[in-house]
Amino acid sequence: MTTFLLRRLAGIAFTLLVICAATFSIFYLLPSDPALAFCGKSCTPDHVAEVRQQMGLNQPLIEQFANYVKAIFAGRTMGSGSYAVQCGFPCFGYSFQTGQPVWTMITSRLPVSISLAIGSAVLWLVMGLLSGVVSALKKNGWIDRLLMVGTIGAAAVPVYFTAMVLLYVFCTQLGWIPYPRYVNFTDDPGGWAQNMLLPWLTLALATAAMYARMTRSSVIETLNEPFVRTARAKGVRERRVVGKHGLRPALTPVVTMLGMDLGGLLAGAVITEQLFGLPGVGKLFAQSLGTSDQPVVMGVTLLASFFIVVSNLVVDVLYAFIDPRARLS
Repeated sequence: MTTFLLRRLAGIAFTLLVICAATFSIFYLLPSDPALAFCGKSCTPDHVAEVRQQMGLNQPLIEQFANYVKAIFAGRTMGSGSYAVQCGFPCFGYSFQTGQPVWTMITSRLPVSISLAIGSAVLWLVMGLLSGVVSALKKNGWIDRLLMVGTIGAAAVPVYFTAMVLLYVFCTQLGWIPYPRYVNFTDDPGGWAQNMLLPWLTLALATAAMYARMTRSSVIETLNEPFVRTARAKGVRERRVVGKHGLRPALTPVVTMLGMDLGGLLAGAVITEQLFGLPGVGKLFAQSLGTSDQPVVMGVTLLASFFIVVSNLVVDVLYAFIDPRARLS
């Protein structure tokens, strides 16, 4: 297991370095001038040149990248002379629009995005796995057909349409839930859960539909395996056959899929946070992209990449626990 983890950690370090280099190169090879964006449109050419010098943009690209990576792990002094500013670890630079440290902007919004991600993941796992198992056990029955039709519909509906329907039905027509506004969990746990319910459902429904279909297919295939038929022939109770012998092998592809979906939550969070007005990282990313705030966009991109590779590491460990043969692959 130690060798397994070391291989995965080395892969994570290499992947993050490649992503960092690609993101840095894309933004700094674009026609836009970071010095002009930081300085503002009213700056004179001489002032823009001075800002470019202070930002180190006159240095070779490789040297700029090395300084950027070093700053993430050790911080750096940005600018020189009276314009020098100490950017502490981890340093992702300063926003062109607000002048705030990028790391501070991200961490202040991270709890909102984590709340959205964890809540929606729990919902789609519960809904998807339960629906898939029930559908597999009631194969070709009316429950199976009803659930599969529902999953097809849920998977086909875009996230923004789901959000609008939920808001219209539960907030406008029925009035069961007030229009969502983010409340800190520590201030009001009940209000926090109530206001996050619709965003959780919006993100969870389509993914739960895919999990239900995959779980159904995997459980049906597993229950037809020889070792399951042998357990039934020995007189093992059906509940034990399904729970002990059927579910664990059937969950292997679901665990693999979970890592990719957890890492890709940012894409759905961008839309969901915008629609529900949640002050999360996804909304920050969308706003920064619209204003060409390069340091913030790069910081969010790297953070999202980090979560993707770490979630895949967690899934690899779970996969190795469920199927020990994976440790040798």
